[in-house]
Order: sequence, then structure tokens, then C-alpha cells
Amino acid sequence: MTHFGFENDIQSILNLDIPILNVSMARSQRSASSSSKSALNALSPGKPANASLAASKTPCKTPGKNKKPTPSKMVGDRFIPIRNSRQMDVASFLLSKENEPMDTNNTTVTSENQKAWSTSLNGYNIEEAKILHLGGKPLNAPEGYQNNLKVLYSQVTTPASVKKTRYISSNPYRILDAPELRNDFYLNLFDWSSRNVLAVALQNSVYLWDASQGDITLLTRLECEEDYICSLCWTKEGSYLAIGTSDGKVQLWDVDNEKHIRSMISHTARVGSLSWNDHVLSSGSRSGLIHHHDVRVSEHHISTLAGHTQEVCGLQWSPDGRYLASGGNDNLVCIWPRVQDGSVSNRSQTVRCLNDHQGAVKALAWCPWQPNILASGGGTSDRHIRVWNVNSGSCISSFDTQSQISSLLFAPNHKELVSAHGYAHNNVVIWKYPSFTKVAELNGHEDRVLSLTLSPDCSTLATVAGDETIRLWKCFEVDPVEKKAKERMVKSTRSVIHQSIR
Repeated sequence: MTHFGFENDIQSILNLDIPILNVSMARSQRSASSSSKSALNALSPGKPANASLAASKTPCKTPGKNKKPTPSKMVGDRFIPIRNSRQMDVASFLLSKENEPMDTNNTTVTSENQKAWSTSLNGYNIEEAKILHLGGKPLNAPEGYQNNLKVLYSQVTTPASVKKTRYISSNPYRILDAPELRNDFYLNLFDWSSRNVLAVALQNSVYLWDASQGDITLLTRLECEEDYICSLCWTKEGSYLAIGTSDGKVQLWDVDNEKHIRSMISHTARVGSLSWNDHVLSSGSRSGLIHHHDVRVSEHHISTLAGHTQEVCGLQWSPDGRYLASGGNDNLVCIWPRVQDGSVSNRSQTVRCLNDHQGAVKALAWCPWQPNILASGGGTSDRHIRVWNVNSGSCISSFDTQSQISSLLFAPNHKELVSAHGYAHNNVVIWKYPSFTKVAELNGHEDRVLSLTLSPDCSTLATVAGDETIRLWKCFEVDPVEKKAKERMVKSTRSVIHQSIR
């Protein structure tokens, strides 16, 4: 019985004469049924004939709210360009072909033939069918195009010295005692030679400190206890040392043999400043006069420069030897020309006479990488660092340090300017040149700093102060890469020199 019941059910389902229920009506049936319903409603009692018309005129919703809602899925969330299906097939073929090993034996078919066949068969070059072409060189930019992101995406590698953050210790790595050091602003009492020997004057004695070995040697002591050392200056080679004394003499010493070569007498007052230019030694006196000495001849005094009315406390030859800069207690900075070989004269003609300072000018420094640039510093009543172009005589920049300036020097390793100060800061400041932004401030001396000097490799700064101490600071260490390059260059030049001598 169950079997027959199941067959009857199947027959009833398959019978098409029976109307199908729960199926949506056709469009014609829906329109016919709606028209019949409207006719019946119009003839029904209790309802006006124009009820549908009135209902259509009366708004049932607030105007503006009967708009059709915007479909939420009209478009996709990504833009997919329409591509030719044939190109998609070719691109898929090319992607699968890249993983296959190349056939090196088939050399008859060239790239030109493949391009011609692809153009004739497909209507385009097969290489252009790639969806993403990541290889090859990029297209050249149009003429006159400027990329604003060039700085951000530059492929130029940054040097290692720029990447590393430079650290300057605020403490000296070594302190040397300097007993009986004269606390005199106008004197120049120590200098560092190219052979790494530091000379310092203590009252009437000159001591040598070998920075490489740490040995200390007494070079000389003045016979008269009332006399004292006023200035020291090494030759460029570091073999000879010039010493200015309070009795107006200039002594010349052979340091290697610890031998006194000669004494040059020409001044009538103490010699507080010295500077070498090859074989010519220039000396500045308290009388305001500058003397040029040719140390090769017996008649050493070859020229006298009279431009200052008070003591000459600063004296520096330019790196190229063209100009001599002098600073005095009369607030003047004078620029003098080079002495001609074999000439003997008493000239007072200056190249430039700069009178912008309002205090004594002892601090003078020539720029090593710009020989025509001179920096000068004023005393307590001035406190300004001024940078000059000696060719034009113009003041390039001026900066108020708020403290007495006793010494200046340029640090070539990082192109910076170092200033030593007395009252009221008694410190050393490293400035970025030429912006004069403060790089570091070295504090530690308990009295005014009298003078500065650099080591032969320009990496170590030495300061001497009225607290009778000499402090050494590691401020300008060279990048190891640049240091090796310089050492190789020095070795190559030495080898060439030795070969030429042999």
C-alpha cells in the first residue's frame, strides 16, 4: 500500500493539468486583477467614486522622503579595467612560461620573428599583454618635469660620518698642571707643534710635553729671575721654537738638539706675540711695533710695521702666506702684505685697517679652507666675534658671545670655530661655521681661559687657563674611513718622495 501511495503522489506532481500553487502571477494576470479590484471598489456602497482620485492628490508622506533609496551595491569597491579576454589568456601564458627553463638550442627563431608573428596573429605585440611589467628600465620623464619627492626618495647613499651622531664629551680626557703660569690676557704662552710636542711657558721657564710618549722636558730657563716668557711659536716643521721674552728679545731654539741657536734683539719692550711665515719670523711688541726677522741672515731685522698705538697682542699669518693679521690693545685689526724676499724697509702701509671692535683684539684665526677669511674676537668691552673678507675689507658676520674672547681657532675636521672666553663665562664654546649655532660648550676651568691650540691631526683641543691647568679635549675626532684615506694618501706621497731622492 505504501508503494502505491508513493506512485500516486508522483503522478499528481507530474500532472500538468492541476494548477500550480505558490507561484508568482504573470504580468498580464497581475494587471487584470488590479483593474477588476479597482472597478469593484468604485461600485461598492459607502465610498465615493472619486476616492482614488482624492487619495492620489493628498500626500501621504512628507515631501522629499518618497525618493527611491540609493542602491548600496551599484558598483564594486575596486576599479577593474576592461581587458580583452584574449590578452588575459596571453598574459596567463606568459606568467606560466617564465617559470619554465629557457631553450638555448633553439636559435633559429629570433625576437624580431616572434614580434612579427605575434602582431600578425594577435593584432598586437605579445610583450604588451603583460598585466604587470616589473622588469626593465622606467620610462624617461618628460622634459621640464620636476619631481617634488626627489629628496625623500633619493638613491644617493648618506656618508657614514653623517649618519653617526657625533658625541663631544663635556669633560677633558687629560689635565696637566701648569704651576706659576702668568694669568695675563695679552700673552701667548703655549703652542702645539706638528711633531706632537706641546710647549708651555711657566714664568721664566719653557717646558716641552711629548703627547705621544708623555715625557716632560725643561728646554730653558731665563737667567734673570725677574724676566718672564711672553710668547711661544713653533715653525711649520716643528723643529725650531721661537721664544719672546719680557726684556724685548726673541730667542730661537733647536728642539731636537736642545740647543740655543741665537737671540734677536730689536724691540724695546716685551714681545707678546709671534708668528712664522717660512723663514720670516714676525714679532709684536708692547710698543705697538711689528718686526720681521729673516732668521737665515745675520742682519735679521728686515722690516718694521707701525700701525698700532698700543701693545700688539695678536699676530697670525694667513695659510697661504699672503697676509699678516695683527690685533692690538687699541681695538684695531690690521692686515699687512707679505714681505718681499731680500727687501729691507720700514713700511707702515696696511692693506686693511678694521676698527669695528670696541675692545682689545687678541683672538685672531684664519680659515684653513678659505684663506681670505679672518675671524677676530674682542675683549671684555666688545665680546663680539667678527668674520672678515680681507680681499674686500667687509665684515661678513658679527656675533655677540656675552663674554671676553681670548682666543679663536678653526677646526678643519668638522669646519667649526672654537672660542675661548674669560670674564664672565670662563669656558670654551664650539660654533658651527658659518651659522654660529652652538655645537658644544666645554666647562671645567675655574679661571679665564687664556689660549687655545690644536693637535697636529686637529682632533684634540688644548686649553690653558688662569687656574694653572692645561686641559685636553677630544672634540674633533676624524671619521675612521676618512682617516684611513688620508693615511693612504700620505703613504703614497712619501713613497714618491723617497723614490725621487733615491
